[in-house]
Amino acid sequence: MNPHHPQRPLNISLFVPCFVDQLFPQVAISAVQVLERLGHRVEFPAAQTCCGQPAFNSGYWNDARDVASRFLDVFADAEAIVCPSGSCSTMVRQFYTEIFHDTADAKAAAKTAAKTFEFAEFLVRKLGVTDVGASFPGKVTWHDACHGLRELHLKDEPRQLLRAVRGLDLVEMKECETCCGFGGTFSIKFPNISVAMDEVKAASIDACGADYVVSGDSSCLMQINGLLEKRQSKVKVMHIAEVLASRA
Repeated sequence: MNPHHPQRPLNISLFVPCFVDQLFPQVAISAVQVLERLGHRVEFPAAQTCCGQPAFNSGYWNDARDVASRFLDVFADAEAIVCPSGSCSTMVRQFYTEIFHDTADAKAAAKTAAKTFEFAEFLVRKLGVTDVGASFPGKVTWHDACHGLRELHLKDEPRQLLRAVRGLDLVEMKECETCCGFGGTFSIKFPNISVAMDEVKAASIDACGADYVVSGDSSCLMQINGLLEKRQSKVKVMHIAEVLASRA
């Protein structure tokens, strides 16, 4: 029994971001495996949809508010909301209070924001757990995704989790805090700039000698993986939930 287990199991509502739902379902499955291994109950509210971030980032706040209103309804009774994405967690935590300011849903937005956590954040800050019983042989480097680092102030938490994984060798790349260039709609509107930023990141990953680049956002990993493959790099990408679920 992990000494950091709470007195009682928590009822966790899993919020699965669009990217994970459509392209990387194993990330959500891995998150559930880790949380259940720690003794908690996990539910997936099937009525959930997007958090509204794409519309919000593009300046369409009214459209974002419509989508976010559904989120508030779906997760109204959740004890804790956990999301395997710093980006989408930030939308709920930091920006729901902005788009619902001076509206009838302002209190609901604040309540929902207060109980929403990014996956690694939840493990370390909420549960007090760093060792989840994982084992993963390989040399790993960590990419600090922008929202997790700059909005949620997550820096050491994911690294604590990775250091506790048996067989894992954590090495730092020089450009660990450099943006990968994805930025949601940014990569579509400014593709040349996006690729140039990704080239800096990919070169730094290759230079550090890691076998895997790990992060908390599948969108970043998709961006990074695209250029790594073009460079014919042997480095693979993995979400931190997948690493923590591993018992290799």
